[in-house]
Parts: sequence; structure tokens; C-alpha cells
Amino acid sequence: MLRGIRKASANWLGRTIMGVVMGVLAASFAVWGINDIFRNFGRGTLAKVGGIEIPVELFRQTYNDRLHQISRQIGRPLSPEQAKAIGLDRQVLLELIAEAGLDQRARQMRLGIADSEIVRRVTEDPTFHGPTGKFDRARFEQLLRSVGYSEQRFVAEQRRLMLRKEIVDSLNGDLPAPKAWLEAINQFQNQQRGIEYVTLGPAQAGDIKQPTAEELSKYFEARKILFRAPEYRKIETVAVTPAELGKWMEISDADIKAAFDEHRGRYLKPERRHVQQIVFPTMADAEAAEARIKDGLSFAALAAERGLKDSDIDLGTVPKSEIIDPAVANAAFALKEGEVSAPVQGRFGAVIATVLKIEPEETKSLADLTPQIRNDIASERAKADVKRLHEQIEDERAGGASLAQVAEKLKLPVSTYDADRSGRDLSGKVVNFPHAGQVVSAAFASDVGVDNDPIEVDGGYVWYNVTGITPARDRTLDEVKDEVEKRWREDEIASLLKAKSAELLDKLKAGTPFDAVANAEGLKVQTADKLTRGNGEAGVSGKVVAAVFHTAKDGFGSAEGETQSDWVVFRVTDVTTPKFDANVADAKRIEDVVKRQESDEIYGQYVAWLRNELGTSVNESALAQALGNSAPDTN
Repeated sequence: MLRGIRKASANWLGRTIMGVVMGVLAASFAVWGINDIFRNFGRGTLAKVGGIEIPVELFRQTYNDRLHQISRQIGRPLSPEQAKAIGLDRQVLLELIAEAGLDQRARQMRLGIADSEIVRRVTEDPTFHGPTGKFDRARFEQLLRSVGYSEQRFVAEQRRLMLRKEIVDSLNGDLPAPKAWLEAINQFQNQQRGIEYVTLGPAQAGDIKQPTAEELSKYFEARKILFRAPEYRKIETVAVTPAELGKWMEISDADIKAAFDEHRGRYLKPERRHVQQIVFPTMADAEAAEARIKDGLSFAALAAERGLKDSDIDLGTVPKSEIIDPAVANAAFALKEGEVSAPVQGRFGAVIATVLKIEPEETKSLADLTPQIRNDIASERAKADVKRLHEQIEDERAGGASLAQVAEKLKLPVSTYDADRSGRDLSGKVVNFPHAGQVVSAAFASDVGVDNDPIEVDGGYVWYNVTGITPARDRTLDEVKDEVEKRWREDEIASLLKAKSAELLDKLKAGTPFDAVANAEGLKVQTADKLTRGNGEAGVSGKVVAAVFHTAKDGFGSAEGETQSDWVVFRVTDVTTPKFDANVADAKRIEDVVKRQESDEIYGQYVAWLRNELGTSVNESALAQALGNSAPDTN
């Protein structure tokens, strides 16, 4: 159940509840300890919170969804070992425990949410908005169908999510953020500093002599690991995706014309109407209002009499699909411009509607739409080919055929690449093929001769095999002599500049004016104003900014510049701390951060109490089985 909801529609609730609160609640379990609640009990149940059981299958589905989500975000598969290393299994478990605890607490408190409130929040969810940015019922129904949900089941799940949020929101109330805390953050983030500075470059380092063979050899031996050749893998790939297959697919003009005629509605801008409505408690009230309008009272005057503002009655200029109530939509789109409908029974009361303006539907010509339709047809046909080819390839591989043999039989192109772990080829250039990052990462988690599962990408698959491995090795000095000499020279320049900057600092601290020191070295004095922590400007590197904020006003300092071959010597000329103003946007942002930090502590204490109050237990054996770490229990 939760799996479908997370995929289909709970984006705003996921962000406001699960993304923040549950992350905090999960962290709080780590703070207050969870090892003491782990113990074994019955099969089929992973954990129990009070009277609520968390099924093993729910955990497995949620865990796999999260694993795939992270893999998509980082652009490569996340292995179970890596997931365990970052604690993904415990994070998912703790989130489910927290959700179950909040559900039980909501029942104990007899909390409820009105249907109208659920409708309001769902229609405001951007997930269900169409191209106009407003609720699209057709999209809503399509998304529910795609995950096998009925509207009633979806609403029931939203009710649970909202009730959890009600409990969490009630914990913190509206606690004020400590002013001293806000002022300290304001000073740290918004304090500004000005400097005057000079930049020492290679010219100030002087002539760098050519290193002797002995010097270069000694330098190389001390840093040999920096010049080591990485491991390379020869990767064989076969890509079967709609995009790849569609490139070579021929679509006839007749097919394009037929698709245009059959799906003309898909390529037009639908009729839109500026609709207003007034909702009445009863049908009798609506009929009385209709009689007054027939007697000459305007729709706007009727709304004003009832104390309604434009925002209370205006649905905007929308297509029919974006009007939530089907009865109102049918009535409004049967009117002529300026007409007022007869009363209709809507979902939330009796309604009369009017249309202020009608924008007729707009269509594009076949010629304008031909490229789009061609791509649509190719993509749709390619999807069927992808499925067919996937089955054929897997059948052939199951019969013992190699990937190259399968590709030859099915007339699919095979591409072979040599790449290191960072995705660079033997010449040091980044390999460039579709989904290279995912394929290279997966190849380095595999081995020669391993029968790998294909990687799912863009509605299709990429099959890959590791056909050879060139181990990492130490290079000889002769192989990398130019690179070693370049690095040696850069290090020599950096060392000389650092010594030169120390010499200049000694003169400045002894009282020599900044201008005099700069002129003696032929350096130009520059200035930089309004520097803030983590925010420099051209010529002022992050390292320089960090040094500036560790130096008192009128003090001197130095740091590495934008490159290793630059060194900056500076004097802090100005320190300004803006007065904290609680009414400006930045101050409100700081206050929000502080309040969240306060809330975190409160949430942690509440979860610890809730865990003890309801009683929480976890079946450790079931957890291991769900993660594939042990054999199923057959007892």
C-alpha cells in the first residue's frame, strides 16, 4: 500500500511528513537506542508497535523502492553492501516503526480528518496538476490506475498520512526561537569583511631550474602512488531502449496521418472557460437564488450579498478536466458566454455557475505536428520491441549463449569500451556512451565471466559483460616523466611562494606599510569588499576567505590562491556585522532553521516515549531474511 502511494501521489506529504519528520524520528531512535528492542517473535511479521504489525513484505517493498530511488539519484546501482554501509535497512525500518506508532496513537486519540479537507489537499498536490498548473482529474485517475489504487483506497491512505502530520505538528506548537541563537547565526552567516591584498604568482617564485635526474627520481619514488595506472575493464554492452531502437525505425507518412486523425484530441489545446460558482447549503437556497437572477440580479451582486469575494467563487480559466466536481463541469461547459446555470447538486452542496469567457480549442496542422507524431509512434512501437527483445535475449542467455552471440543472432550492435573506475579510457578521456556511469559502476562490481542482469534505463535495458581486466600497476618514471616533471615544478613554485609570503608577512607585522611592501616587490594592491563566509569573488579563493575570517581587523594573513601556483597576502580592512532584523526574509529563513532544530529534539523525546508507551519489538530473523542475509525459516 505505502509503495503505491509513495510512487503515485504523496509528494507533498512525503516532503512535509516523511521527508522531514520521519527522518528526524528515525534519527531519534539512533539517539535513544534501538538495540534493546530487538528480539525474535512470530513469522511473517517484521515488527510490532503496540497492536500494529509491520509485515515483512511491506518492509521489503519499501526498502527496494528506496534502493532504486537512491540508485536513480546517484546515476548508478547501489549494491546491498553499500546500502547496508549507509544504514539504509535500519533507516527504512525505523521509518515504518515511527509510522505505525503514529497510526496507533491517532487511533487512541480518536483523531479524524474531514473528507473536504482531504479533497482540498489532494487537489493542491502538484503531482495531479495538468499543463495549466491546476488539478487534472484525468491525470489523477490515470496515476491511481497505474499503481492499482481505487479512489477510496487512496483517500484512506491520505487520511492516515494527514493524521500522522497532525500529531507531529501538535508537538512543537509555536515555540519562539531564542534571540541569542538567531543573532549568533546572523553574525556567522552575514558578517562581511573587506581586505586589501596582493597575489604572488610564478613570476615571484623566480627561475625554477631543471630538476636533476636524481631529484626527479627521488620525487617520483616518494609519490609513486599518484602516478599509478588504474585498473581497466573491457566492457561489452548491448543497449535495447526505445530511444536506441527508435533511431532506426521508419514511420510512413500514412501512419503519421492515421495517428493524427485518431488522436487529434491529444494534439489540440482544449476549450477553456472562465468559470465562477456559488455553493449553497441546500437546493432550495440555490433555487431561490436562481429566481432572483432571473428577476435581474447579477451573479456578482448575488455573491456580494452572500459576503463572498472573487477568490471564493472564481475557478479560473480552465479546461473541463480541471473542474473537480463533474456536475459543475458539465453545467458550466453547457453554457453560453455570460449565461448562468440552473442549480445542480454538486459534491459539496447545491451549485449555480456562470461562464465569463470562452476560449475555443486550438489545433495545429499535420505538418507542424509531423516530427512529434513520428517520435511518438517510434517510441510506442519501440516499447513493444524492447519487451520482445528482452525476452529473446534472456531466453538465449539462459540457453548458454554469450552476449556477443545473442547480439549477432538478433542483429543488435555490440559496443566495447575500456574504462577505469572513474569512467576514463586508456588515453584518460571520459568514455562517452549512453548510461556510461551506471554501466561502468556495475562492471566494477562484477567480474569476468559473470552473467549480469541488465540495467534498466529509459524504458529499456543495457546488457553488459566484463570481458577482460587489466590490473592496476605502478608506472615507471619513463612512462610518466613529463607528468612527474610538471608536478615537481608546481610543487617547487608553491613552496617558494609560501616562503615568499611569510617573508612579506614579517615585514608587514614589523610595521612596513602595505603599499610599500607591494611596491618593493612590483605587486599591485587590490581590494575586495563584502566578503562573507564561503563566498569569495574573482581572485579571492575559498581558502583565502577562510583565512580572512580567522584574522582580526587590521591583522595580516596569507593563504593559497585560486591555484597552487598563486599565493595571497592580505590585510583585513573592515569588519561589518549587520544588525539582526527579524522581519527580513533571510532572518525568517534562519528562524525556520532554528525552529526545525528545536523540533528535532522534541520529536526525538516524543518518539522515545511513544516507543516505550506502546511497546515495540522487532523480529531480527525476519529482517535478515527480508534483506536476503539468511535462509528462510522453514520451521
